[in-house]
Amino acid sequence: MQRKTPQEKKRLSYVKDHRNNYGENDKSSRKNIRRNKRFPNSANRRHAQTALAALLGSPDVVRADAVEERMSGRRPKRWQKFPDAPLGAIVDGTLRHRAKMGTAQTESAAARLRSVRGRFDWTAPSDNPLLPPSTVRRVRSSLPEGAETGCA
Repeated sequence: MQRKTPQEKKRLSYVKDHRNNYGENDKSSRKNIRRNKRFPNSANRRHAQTALAALLGSPDVVRADAVEERMSGRRPKRWQKFPDAPLGAIVDGTLRHRAKMGTAQTESAAARLRSVRGRFDWTAPSDNPLLPPSTVRRVRSSLPEGAETGCA
């Protein structure tokens, strides 16, 4: 196995390392993910239980059809996790925000942005791990022959 240069290590770090960008404390995700998975499942079970409670007693075709219609009439609740963002995208966004707010000198902010984007272009299909493989193939096939994808 070939040794990696420091520049290659930095580029791989920008591509493969991820940071929580959901907007809350990353430590709270340990509890909140479990909680957010639990609530929709509990609500779906409660809805099914109340609908099936109407079937207690003697069997009746009309009531059974009404309960079945009520069960299939409402889409079940669900919850989905948001993926973390690549480190390169987070650093790029932070630098752009600093330049826009004026907290950094314009020339140094522009130089830093060029430096980060030289190592990592998160809009390029090859460097964006959040894009599904089918999208990457579609984007690459739509590029003209010999076009740069933006990756170093």
